Amino acid sequence: MSSSMKFRTVLTAILACVTSPLALAQDQSQPHPATLPHPQVEPALESIHETIESGPFQAEWNSLEAYEIPQWYKDAKFGIFIHWGAYSVPAFGSEWYPRQMYINRGRRGDNFFEHHVKTYGPQKEFGYKDFIPQFKAEKFDAKAWAKLFKDTGARYVIPVAEHHDGFPMYDCAFTRWDASEMGPKRDIIQELSEAIRAEGMKFGVSSHRAFNWMFYVRDPSFDNADPQYADLYGRPMPFLFEDDAWDYRKSFVPQDQQFKDDWLARSCELIDKYQPDVFWFDFGITPKHQDTDHLNNSFAEHLQKFAAYYYNKTSSNEDLGIINYKFNAFPESAAVLDKERSKMAEIRKPFWQTDTAVSSSSWGYTENQRYKTPERLVNDLVDIVSKNGCLLLNVGPRADGTIPDEDQAILKAIGDWLKVNGEAIYGTTYWKTFGEGPTSVSTGHVSESKDKPFTSEDLRFTTKDDTLYVHGLKWPENSQVTVKTLASGSELYTEEIGAITLLGSDKEIKWERSEDGVVVTLPEENASKFAYVLKVTQ
Repeated sequence: MSSSMKFRTVLTAILACVTSPLALAQDQSQPHPATLPHPQVEPALESIHETIESGPFQAEWNSLEAYEIPQWYKDAKFGIFIHWGAYSVPAFGSEWYPRQMYINRGRRGDNFFEHHVKTYGPQKEFGYKDFIPQFKAEKFDAKAWAKLFKDTGARYVIPVAEHHDGFPMYDCAFTRWDASEMGPKRDIIQELSEAIRAEGMKFGVSSHRAFNWMFYVRDPSFDNADPQYADLYGRPMPFLFEDDAWDYRKSFVPQDQQFKDDWLARSCELIDKYQPDVFWFDFGITPKHQDTDHLNNSFAEHLQKFAAYYYNKTSSNEDLGIINYKFNAFPESAAVLDKERSKMAEIRKPFWQTDTAVSSSSWGYTENQRYKTPERLVNDLVDIVSKNGCLLLNVGPRADGTIPDEDQAILKAIGDWLKVNGEAIYGTTYWKTFGEGPTSVSTGHVSESKDKPFTSEDLRFTTKDDTLYVHGLKWPENSQVTVKTLASGSELYTEEIGAITLLGSDKEIKWERSEDGVVVTLPEENASKFAYVLKVTQ
């Protein structure tokens, strides 16, 4: 038996004794073992500090700012995100069901609390923990998923290792509540890591655990108020019982030392077990969100330790690990900025990433998803790449481990487009300007719903060596497009144009260059269903 299993066995025995009616009757003054630091956290921290001290990166911003992003990531451009957990069992509203089922108020048109009571009963009798035995993943096939993502054209895949709900999808040494011991009783992350890498893609993990601290609103009548479940729901802290505890934006109480130490131990465990190429963090590592920067962040010390540990662990590899962060949690040169459901208005010289989903209504699987069109997602990809970014696109599998047909159809359509136009995406860089046209994009946090459809005047540019790619985001009705940026005398394109071709087509393209631009006459039909790409060579 491993030391990890021994600790779990001992802890389970302690919990069984202490939570018995007799034990509770005898002594209720002692804290419940589930609320105390896990016995493996302290030795884990000692090992973490040893790795940090060994260098070459130290747990200081000045040291971490020497980080350089691996070239494979800049070339990849497109990855798949996977939100999958016990929240896929109720399949209602969104992946925030575990939180909203304890809050009797609407969220985006749904009252999860009322739905839960009506469907499953009071939260004292049927809490979120009771969905876990129903989360069986009986049809989960990691190899089939990996093949689908490969065919989609993804170059890296990032499943959620632990969401806000506190239920790790892997064999976690710091809790009994994980997918290897409950629910599927499989190490989902291990299976995916092997299958994804076998298909030649890079593998990452995401951690949303930092928000578990504030995730579950409490009430004495809820099961999550019982300290015996603190190793799933988090400790029942007094502020979680306040009337406004649901409004974390108004009052996000900073995590205490015990929580942050546990977070660090769990995060570094993921590095040791699965050697992720990318490590993605959600917003909980910045308690004040947009008002926080890396200098005043109460989480900064632990972020520095994590980054130093991760970079030191991967410093002997061909490529350093990659950290994705939101808002201002890191200095921009120490990791890679990730924007949730939003984009950049212009080229951002430090490489960046957008994460969004095939659904506009949820990240995890729910019934009645509001799906986006493949055309919109392809246009998002092109717009992002033209501004020096990459796209991480999410799917939400069902509780049984199957990926819905609608998700698969969207991924297949994107893959078909990339098979024709991938040379204008993979391995390219941004050009002197990102593009031209009248349509702007959303830039605020979770603001993509404000985006307007692109028009036939909207063009985007990417480049590779001496080739310029002009992406038309909508096929013109008259099969003619004017690229104003390439006008004769243009300061941006001073070279002579030797040829212009349409990717995916063997038909000759007629074009004429003047002071107003390059007027291109396209074939009657597009070579692909969505955006088209003109290849401009000297």
